[in-house]
Formats: sequence, C-alpha cells, structure tokens
Amino acid sequence: MANPGDRPASDQAADRLLPVSQIAGWLSPVRRFLKLQATSGLLLVAATAFALIAANSPWSEQFLHIWETSCFIGFGDYVLKKDFLHVINDGLMTIFFFVVGLEIKREIVSGELSDLRKAALPIIAALGGMIVPALVFLGASQVFRVPPEAMKGWTIPMATDIAFVVGLLSLFGNRVPIGLKILLLSLAIVDDLGAVILIAVLFTEKLALVGLMVAAVGITLTFLMNRVGVRNVWLYVVVGGVTWLAVLKSGVHPTIAGVILGLMTPSKAWVPYDTLTAVLKRLTDELKKFQSDSDQESLKPGKPIPLHKTMHDDLAEAEFATRESIAPLYRLEHALHPWVAFLIMPLFALANAGVPLDFSKAFEPVSLCVALGLAIGKPVGIFGLSFLAVLIGLARLPDGVNWKLYLGGACLAGIGFTMSLFLGALALPESFIAAGKLGTLMGSTLSAILGIVLISKALPAVSESSDEGKV
Repeated sequence: MANPGDRPASDQAADRLLPVSQIAGWLSPVRRFLKLQATSGLLLVAATAFALIAANSPWSEQFLHIWETSCFIGFGDYVLKKDFLHVINDGLMTIFFFVVGLEIKREIVSGELSDLRKAALPIIAALGGMIVPALVFLGASQVFRVPPEAMKGWTIPMATDIAFVVGLLSLFGNRVPIGLKILLLSLAIVDDLGAVILIAVLFTEKLALVGLMVAAVGITLTFLMNRVGVRNVWLYVVVGGVTWLAVLKSGVHPTIAGVILGLMTPSKAWVPYDTLTAVLKRLTDELKKFQSDSDQESLKPGKPIPLHKTMHDDLAEAEFATRESIAPLYRLEHALHPWVAFLIMPLFALANAGVPLDFSKAFEPVSLCVALGLAIGKPVGIFGLSFLAVLIGLARLPDGVNWKLYLGGACLAGIGFTMSLFLGALALPESFIAAGKLGTLMGSTLSAILGIVLISKALPAVSESSDEGKV
C-alpha cells in the first residue's frame, strides 16, 4: 500500500480543502452513528432530568400546560388541530420512525443484518429481549392484579432506547469493544421493528377505508417515482405528507407511514462509480484547459471566475453526479439523524418524561410490572437466548466481548425510556399512563445502574485479554 506522504503535493492540498469530519462520516457511517447516539443519549439524560425537575417544581402546572397548547394548520375549510404533545408524538415522531425505517433497511442491505451468520445473535437476542419482558409483565400482572384495561402494558418493557444505551457506553470511552456497540445497535433496530409491528397490529382500532385508500395511493406513487428515477426531494415531501395525513385519518398510527416510507427509500446510488469518475475527469480537464487559456490576473483569489456556459453545465452535471453517486438512503440518514438526535428526541423527552413523582404510585401494579419487565425480563431474555444460541452453535459473540461484558450490555438494553414511553401512551388508558411512565423510569434507572456496574467490573478483564494479544 502506498504511503500517503508519497502522494503529489497538489493532491494532498486538495484533500485539505475538504471537511475531514464529513469525509469520515461517509467512510464510517456506523462509527459516526454511534458517536451521534452517544452525544444525543447524554442530551436525552439532561432533557429527562429537566422534565422531571420542572414537573415536580412550583412551576409544574405551567410546564405541563405547555404541551397542551393547541396548534393548527388549515387549507380552506379543512383544519387539522392538535395540542403540542400530539404534534410531537404523532408528527415529529413520524420523522423519527422514518429514520428508524432507513436504519432497518441499511442494516438489512449492508449492515449486521445483511449476513445471516452475523445477524443471528442480534435477532435472537432481540427476540429474547421482547418475549421475556412481555412474559414477566404478564406473570407479574397476575401476582399484582393489574386491571384488565391496563393489560396491553405488556408491550411497554419490550423496547430499548439505543441513544441512552450508547450514551452510557460512551462514559467508558474506547475501552468498550466496537462489536458490543454494533451488536446493541442491531438489537435495538430489531426491537424497533417489533415495536412498529405492535403499533400497527395492536393499537389500530377503527379503520377508515378512504384514508387507507389514499395512503395506498401515496405509497404506490412513491414506489413509482423511485422506479422511474424522480430525484426531486420536494415531490417526495409532498407525497409523503399527504400519505402521513391519510394514515392519520385512517385510524392507523401515523408513525407507521414514516417507517414504510423509510423502508421504501432506495439503497442504491443512481450514478455508478465509473460514470462519476468520467464526469469528474471531464470537469478536471476542462478546468485545467480553462486555467491554461486564461489570463492569470483574472484567476487571483477574490475575483469572480469568468466561466463560459459549457463549464457552468459541466459543473452542474458534476454536482448532480456527485450527489447521486450516494444512495438516497445514506444521504437522508446523514441529513436527518442530527435533527432526530438533537431536536426531536429531546423534545419528546421533555414532553413525555415530565411525571409528577408520586412515590405511592411506585408500588402500583402497572408500575411494578413495567419496572420488572425492563430490569429483569430484558437481561434474562437477551442473555438467556444468546447464551443458548452460542452454546448450540447458531451464533457467536463479537470479537473482544466476553459473557460478563455481554451481561452488562443486556442490562443496559433494559433502558426502554423513549420507546417505552411512546408505547405506554398508546397501550394504557389515561388513568394508567402516569403509572406506566413511573414504571418505565424505575426500570430504566435500575437497568442503567446494573449495566454500568457490570460493565465497569468486566472491562478490566477485557482490556487485559486484549493486551495479551498485542505484540
């Protein structure tokens, strides 16, 4: 392999003109994704703490009233009116689920879920992490006598909040093997897919046929635009917006529209590599010819370059080819993920985590069942099924990960938080939502403490074993 220092000085200078962090982001999407998740996880912790403090302060009434503020948008006689809480939960969270759809497709196309051997462990672990918490909730509900109307709460402890998990893992720095982070990320994506199915199946009551038909037309139109090569983003935004509104009116939860549109996003670039290089070579040749033919005085810095029309066309073609050489799936994930991580999820936490802490509710049946499902069901399900899968040869642990460390990661996966709060708002009647939120907070907090303690104890052993292999 050639040494970077052997490259021509002009090439090295050209490299330095590009933003290195952006290049690194495209070259290593998983590492960039994890870094974003780590930072947003810490921001989520701060937003949650603020919401809890505000909801239990002398200004709690004013804070909670913010989310009841009405918002509306109208076209002629039609007016869509929602309070701020539903704007976040039904509107902004659709963008979150759109990104979830992108992540699921990326993992299936080119990530950990693209190879059956690699996908086996996260899929099996996720199944254990969904089935066992639900069984723990249902079992505990018989002991604590959960009312029949709150029994759909078994869905709440099935979720994992990957932003919180990766945020806490970031506290250990580079000592945590990247394999564990990617495994937990893949597990959470399978979890999200399970949550989407639950939302579509369990929380759809009355269906409006007209809304479903309009949504089907919107989805079909999106598919056809993809097939014929329509690349105008705003056309997709308009069709996607109409599809979302139709799903909202159909009786299906509108976030499902986000997932479907995310899964439909093309994962292949429109402009192949050889075409891109040919376009860029032609532009480079044109620029060199232009430079040699031009008066050097006109090329001084700060002066507008007098390009002729052909070169304008070549530049526009190069811009298009460069953009379309990256698949829409990766472009959209790259563009939207910071907005989701640093705006939508913190807003969701502020709006949904503000629970007046009445510790007498901590021992209510729903609270206890949710907490037990997250803190006990999650690690038991993930660790138990994973251990069995490795034992019989269906899967293997990632490099650098031992069972002690894996158990710590399984405990961290019990941090359901955002997804659990979201499912709780759908699954429980109004009178039980506060208890469900408190159970989510208790179970997630206990899972975080257990996970951090176990990982901190396991990491020295992992470091020593990895050091032994170094020459």
